[in-house]
Amino acid sequence: MGTNSAIPHPTWNCELVIVLVEPQFEGNVGAVARCLRNFGLHELRILRHDGVFSDETRNRAKHAQGVLDDCQIHQEWDACFEDISLVIGTSGKREHGDKVLFRHFLLPAEMGERLSQVEGKVAIVFGPEGMGLTQEELRACDLMLTIPTWEGYPILNLSHTVAIVCYEWFQTLLPNVGRQHALPKTVHTERILNPQLKREIRRRCMEIANASAKRDDQKISAADTLTRVILRGIPTDDEAHKLLGLLDAATKAMKGDD
Repeated sequence: MGTNSAIPHPTWNCELVIVLVEPQFEGNVGAVARCLRNFGLHELRILRHDGVFSDETRNRAKHAQGVLDDCQIHQEWDACFEDISLVIGTSGKREHGDKVLFRHFLLPAEMGERLSQVEGKVAIVFGPEGMGLTQEELRACDLMLTIPTWEGYPILNLSHTVAIVCYEWFQTLLPNVGRQHALPKTVHTERILNPQLKREIRRRCMEIANASAKRDDQKISAADTLTRVILRGIPTDDEAHKLLGLLDAATKAMKGDD
């Protein structure tokens, strides 16, 4: 009971990376490592951490010591996500009222439908306990995800949040390996967005927003909206190149360039 079995890890079309940003409690890091192991995952990255794991962390990880041993430690956001095709930020904070300006959320149960044809590395990012990801960090993410909790007390413990997300990932994307109702691995579609192309889309969206007649604060919001609408469709590299051409042409037309 409670030990690792000598069976192969499950494989998905895309590789899930769990990223913790400045975790505050050592026990949570160990519990997160255990969550990954529970659901056949292995890649953990921590942003802005000293890379030293205490006895408490090790004890909470139980038989997931390998996840901690292989954990990548980064101090800078860009370095942490340099090889990531899709970055999904998490938040329990919601906008109130009918008009949603920024927090357009994906639910964990929707990940299978959205990501079943994606290949490459997908990072799901979790902020510090009690604070969560900052607005700036969420803006750097391609999609946002939330867990539908009761509005009276919506914020979950960090390790509980990771467990729910990993469970949904396991349920919706697991190939048919010993589970009767698992989804089969989808046909290879080369549906991967090169990280450099993704950064170029962000840059071009900002350019077209800057070329508009809007106020500076509205330009940022417009660029965010355009970027999220494009990335929500998870375009292929070929589609991304065509979109970049259209964005460039639109920007020149708005500026009056030949």
